[in-house]
Amino acid sequence: MIAADTDRQLETMEQPLSATAPGGRFTLGLPSGLGCGERRFPLTPEGAALLAEKGVDVKVEEGAGGAIHYTDAAYARAGAKIVTRAETLRADVVISLAALSPAEVSGMRRGSVFLTLGQSVMDNAGSAAALLRKGVLTVAVERIEDRGSNRPIADILHEIDGCASMAIASALLTDPVHGKGILLGGVTGIVPCEVTVLGSGMGAIAAAHNALGLGATVRMFDNDLYSLRQAARVLRHEVIGSALHSHVLESSLRTADVVVATPMSSPFVASSDLVSVMKRRVLVFDLNPCPGRVFPSLSTFNLGEIAEREQAATTDRVCYVNVGCQVPRTAAMALSNAIVGFAGELMSMTSAHKAESVFLTAPGMRPAVLAMFGKVVDRELARILGVSCMDINLFTSLS
Repeated sequence: MIAADTDRQLETMEQPLSATAPGGRFTLGLPSGLGCGERRFPLTPEGAALLAEKGVDVKVEEGAGGAIHYTDAAYARAGAKIVTRAETLRADVVISLAALSPAEVSGMRRGSVFLTLGQSVMDNAGSAAALLRKGVLTVAVERIEDRGSNRPIADILHEIDGCASMAIASALLTDPVHGKGILLGGVTGIVPCEVTVLGSGMGAIAAAHNALGLGATVRMFDNDLYSLRQAARVLRHEVIGSALHSHVLESSLRTADVVVATPMSSPFVASSDLVSVMKRRVLVFDLNPCPGRVFPSLSTFNLGEIAEREQAATTDRVCYVNVGCQVPRTAAMALSNAIVGFAGELMSMTSAHKAESVFLTAPGMRPAVLAMFGKVVDRELARILGVSCMDINLFTSLS
């Protein structure tokens, strides 16, 4: 038996401040994104019910589900609480695909977790700076990886965008007033429309698959030949694939009725001269996280804004962006599945210390972290804010 050292003074050590709400229940806040033109809401009532069964205290902003045609009563029946926007922001974990204003960030709990789209943080330096000052652990949900190093949320969002782009293109082409009043294809004896897809990833494959199903002729371009080969196999070699050779691409764009630009490993920018050879009333969709850069000479129209959609219908050549907002309920169901899937990790964040530990120790979570402990750990965000980027591995000892 070891005798106690009675001469030794006890010293009070620092303890991370708990971010959990009084009562010990884990709280999840879901504010509306409609104010920023973001119609995709990340949780359905079915998802809310599953989380409530797991012991999560789900708080939904009043009217937030309206964009996906769910009432407050539907969420309340599922076990969620309908609260004010300010109350959703005081939750342990806040999920919002739209950016928050600096004033809204100031209402968040210090040490809480903010799950959002990385680009919404990159595009709003004021909000990003406020998140740093508040010490909020900021996470880009589309960068979360599974055990196979895949990014399931990014993949499903890209897939939805690809499918939606062709559904929207078909609707616009068949419009007899503002469109051409034509089908994409599938009619015997009639030459089908031509669709040009830039890229060969998940969104590109989804767009090409839907275009082929509607009878269109599809050409796909990418300098990543391994990705292009894989896409061709998935599509059973029904697409015409090519590297980004200037003359071949120009020929394809000249006759295309629909152009879909998707993320590529090597960024591509279409010059104004290249755009000028495209057809009048050609339908262009940019599915990149930062849209508008592939076709900088074209005006961009946000499909999340009704007024912009109506204006675009009367313009010769436009670039449609934010395609997923046209099918927000589909996106909500997909995101809801993902959130319920990693509910276990979220529920383990019973304090600020444990929240940081989860994102440091879980292999799939670490690549998604943008900022923690008030420090930027993402190089691109650090460049935008003009601050130094901390190596996230330096925080491992805190886990």
